[in-house]
Amino acid sequence: MSHQFNFCPNCATPLQMLSAMEDGGPKLRLRCPACEWTHWNNPTPVLAAIIEMADRDGQVLLARNAAWQGRMFALITGFMEAGETPQDGIAREVLEETGLRIDAPSLVGVYDFQRMNQIIIAYHVVASGKIVLSPELAEYRLFRPEDLKCWRAGTGYALADWLTARGIAPKWIELPPSPEAPAGQSTAAAR
Repeated sequence: MSHQFNFCPNCATPLQMLSAMEDGGPKLRLRCPACEWTHWNNPTPVLAAIIEMADRDGQVLLARNAAWQGRMFALITGFMEAGETPQDGIAREVLEETGLRIDAPSLVGVYDFQRMNQIIIAYHVVASGKIVLSPELAEYRLFRPEDLKCWRAGTGYALADWLTARGIAPKWIELPPSPEAPAGQSTAAAR
């Protein structure tokens, strides 16, 4: 996914696809012909949490985004903000989205999600208490780890790695061609 810039943020000149020498040789990128500003289009860091509920027999919390149609449930995800560590960011994101405070986040791994031009930094966290969803989320469900289903991208791979480390063979599903997931199916997904 590429965010379209039309004008230079420095001088307001219309941007053009121009080639310039970079460390690896000539590279075609969106650039300003006037001041030479370059739109690098680097991946955006996104944080993801596999939330294990200590007070609910270790079930994993998945939520459905209010903007999603259908019944697809996903890991809690959010953008990392400037000036925070990934660990602080995942604690903030989980608190904002679920009202839960987490214990020591443990890194599961880092995953590319090229379709959205994102890099996913996934953590396993332990939480307990009352779940209070933000308006961004429509509902949540709790799943036994062995009942979770993974999709073959982004946070699906993170969930599969976490399950594998726990001795649980991941179950895979394919995402449907539309934004809707079939009723009753759950998966872990990034934004």
